[in-house]
Amino acid sequence: MTAIVDPVSSGRSQTSETLDEFVERARAFLEAHAARKPDTAAEFVWGEGDDFVGIVEEGDPTGEAHLVAAARDWAATRFDAGFSWLDGPIELGGHGLDPEFVRAYRSLESNYELPDQSIFTIGLGMVAPTILAHARPEISARYLRPIQRGDLIACQLFSEPGAGSDLAAVATTAERDGDSWIVNGQKVWTSNAHHAGLGEIICRTDRDAPKHAGMTAFLVDMTAPGVEVRPLRQMTGGAGFNEVFFTDVRIPDDHRLGDVGQGWGVAMTTLMNERASIGSGMGLGRGPGPFERLIALTRAMGRHDDPIVRDRLAQLYIQHKVLGYTGKRALGAMQAGRLPGPEMSILKLAGTIHLLEVADFAAAVLGPKLCADTGEWGTFAWTKLVCGAPGGRLGGGTDEILRNIIGERVLGLPREPKP
Repeated sequence: MTAIVDPVSSGRSQTSETLDEFVERARAFLEAHAARKPDTAAEFVWGEGDDFVGIVEEGDPTGEAHLVAAARDWAATRFDAGFSWLDGPIELGGHGLDPEFVRAYRSLESNYELPDQSIFTIGLGMVAPTILAHARPEISARYLRPIQRGDLIACQLFSEPGAGSDLAAVATTAERDGDSWIVNGQKVWTSNAHHAGLGEIICRTDRDAPKHAGMTAFLVDMTAPGVEVRPLRQMTGGAGFNEVFFTDVRIPDDHRLGDVGQGWGVAMTTLMNERASIGSGMGLGRGPGPFERLIALTRAMGRHDDPIVRDRLAQLYIQHKVLGYTGKRALGAMQAGRLPGPEMSILKLAGTIHLLEVADFAAAVLGPKLCADTGEWGTFAWTKLVCGAPGGRLGGGTDEILRNIIGERVLGLPREPKP
């Protein structure tokens, strides 16, 4: 028997419904608004169809805007139908449902071709949980619903030219001015800042305090006077990362996250959720999952009977399944009300290693066809994955930092000696 709950849907009340009834209602919604994915991966490979948001060809600025608009439309449609933020607080626009309803809907939705939602990953997976944990109630009420509906894209403003893995070395300052703070400084490697309307920023508010104690977190309006966003071109050809400059940007004190000087704890909430988001999926967007695409690639290249290729493919499949189960365990812990812990570092590190091995496998199967556009199916398109995968070793904490965290906080090994 499935549990009976009282879901709350946008714009209407609902009688209690079982999980089975919820699934049928969700399936009817998806059937009415989306097409089912094909049973075969033969018509889709990395880079064909919808690409990552942020990867557009030079001279085609409207392509990215189209993808973002499509993503927003679907997010709003899903939210208005009552299938977004299923486990969120009812008083803030969520539905207060158990985790099993979230898992059931995600499983259903994975069977349909939908606009790529990766533009919302940072807002939904990192910034929103931090707002829920640390913002004032009126600020949570103001921003969480539009973030969940896709009306508001959020970004994370942590890294600086002199403070990457060493987050406590941030130099961007926030100085108190009555009921506001004046922010000056520079952030870098900020994903989707060119689309964001809201940013979570870590600033130094006390130069004399110890590094970790002199930081404070805020929410900043990315359209405010004094905010300048400059895209950074990547070797994939895209410009999803940005450097952001702040010149006398005014932030109201009610947009402060947590207490003054407690920015390190706020940042840890965000980073643990970031590692969970990065480690739990590859953000492939439309089409089959990564393993199905690899199978299609080996068949297209005539390598599916090669025992060495098959052995490597089996290892990737095992990694993929273990990574998925680990992500579900971590998600279950968070949905049970526990804050993300060092296990998120394990998930993120394992996800990065897996992505790099997927890229290596694709490169080995393709050989020279990886970088030569022969016009054959499934060849040149994989270059974006191969070129983009190494960046995973940096985002959300470098591999070296994550190994230190795992060694010290999970395995209990002694800390590295200070120089």
